[in-house]
Amino acid sequence: MLPKATKNIFALLLVILYASALIAQPHTPLPLWPDGAPGARGTADSDIPKITVYLPGGRNTGTGVLIFPGGSYAFLAMDHEGRQIADLLNNLGVAAFVVQYRVTPYHHPIELNDATRAIRYVRSHSAEFKISPDRVGVWGFSAGGHLASTLGTHYDSGNPSATDPIERVSSRPDFMILAYPVIDPLGGASKGSYENLLGKDADPALVRELSNDLHVNAQTPPTFLMAASDDNAVSPECAVNFYSALLKAGVPAELHIYESGGHGFGLGSTNPRVSSWSQRLAEWMRDRGLL
Repeated sequence: MLPKATKNIFALLLVILYASALIAQPHTPLPLWPDGAPGARGTADSDIPKITVYLPGGRNTGTGVLIFPGGSYAFLAMDHEGRQIADLLNNLGVAAFVVQYRVTPYHHPIELNDATRAIRYVRSHSAEFKISPDRVGVWGFSAGGHLASTLGTHYDSGNPSATDPIERVSSRPDFMILAYPVIDPLGGASKGSYENLLGKDADPALVRELSNDLHVNAQTPPTFLMAASDDNAVSPECAVNFYSALLKAGVPAELHIYESGGHGFGLGSTNPRVSSWSQRLAEWMRDRGLL
């Protein structure tokens, strides 16, 4: 019979091995439509919209966030605007879901359809992910910020008669986080994002329909925004315009504009000037009862 101290050591080793196995476990992307996405042009990885799930290993707040990386609707910055952000959220006790949505040569409404499906999927699997279905937010960067804000201004309550139970769920985010977001075609990268999303010579009416500050109302989700004054790719006016619309509609909102930081600063690890935003965001989420 083993001494008690030896048993305790073995038990500790088992815990360490189990924790190590969890850390080493790969994050496998999950297709949003297992039988094939509507409008898919092929079967390549870029034709299959999916989410990658990152669940907190310790404290769980019951909050979940879908992350939409930027990339001008031409590519996806899956690391510094995806995985790194998921790690940050996990450290706050928040479940994260990095969304790989389709980009050019796909055009609207494919991107919005992917985003809509993603939030329905997460909300319909909320029990499995150990989150509350009324604490599901979205976080978008640059063009991903445009997609997130499109979801927050063009959502629906679901189709109650759909045969697919996922499609019966609301697509409205409970809150939004928008980092240097494209909102209007203001700035070179913003114009490029609209061209990639809508094609060249898009109908001006469609551009207005997807200029999301024009579609804010009292039901738009509470929003945290950040940008930099010296962003020469996506004008900080995009964030300001959206914030102003939220303010006029009486929607709770917080805006941080940094004097310097440029575009695409992500966590701000290479620019201490903007690195404080993560602390500001945590305070905002805590004030809203999300942490």
